[in-house]
Amino acid sequence: MRKFAVLFIAFFLGCNLFAQDSISLKIDSLSISENISDSTIAEDLLPTRYLFTQRLLWGKKGLLRNIDYFKLSPEGRDREMNIRAKVNTVHRYTGYLALAGMIGAGITGQMAANGVDKAKDAHEIIVGVTNASYFTSLGFALFSPPPMKNRETGFTKLNLHRTFSIVHIASMITTNVLAGMIENNSSLVPYHRAAAITAFSSLLIADIIITF
Repeated sequence: MRKFAVLFIAFFLGCNLFAQDSISLKIDSLSISENISDSTIAEDLLPTRYLFTQRLLWGKKGLLRNIDYFKLSPEGRDREMNIRAKVNTVHRYTGYLALAGMIGAGITGQMAANGVDKAKDAHEIIVGVTNASYFTSLGFALFSPPPMKNRETGFTKLNLHRTFSIVHIASMITTNVLAGMIENNSSLVPYHRAAAITAFSSLLIADIIITF
């Protein structure tokens, strides 16, 4: 049952990231107020493709639209771009922290497997920090304000970053589920290790692509 839950969550998040707009780590243009006439409908202030999770908060009828400060307007969208820039900064650095944590978790995990007693406690602490930073980073990405306009399609750095994001989300969830099953089934250790390596590798590649 847990395996089906993992596959469902990974599939949902993957489809959300792949079918909607990608996560941008750059500040969007703030010139929207100069290009929109008084007759422009509210939908034109938003891109046509962006994450479902972003729609929950920032869509035309999103939860935050009930607050006057976040009413959909050209000036409001400019403010959202400032928020988006700050959110993306937090997303980036918590992602780096998760990446470092994965290295520490891998080292201490191997030490624990080799019989080093203190390594197990250290491994659990590092895994906790890694999970907290990783899913914090993911949350900021999923719920940030949507970009000003649709992203380019095709073979771009941003689309490659998004593709590898799907991989590391799915493998990170799988790693955690398998970690909880290992105590009762030690034969799952190789699969847990493979999922963890996949999560680390795909996150590293995603970071390299978007950074350089």
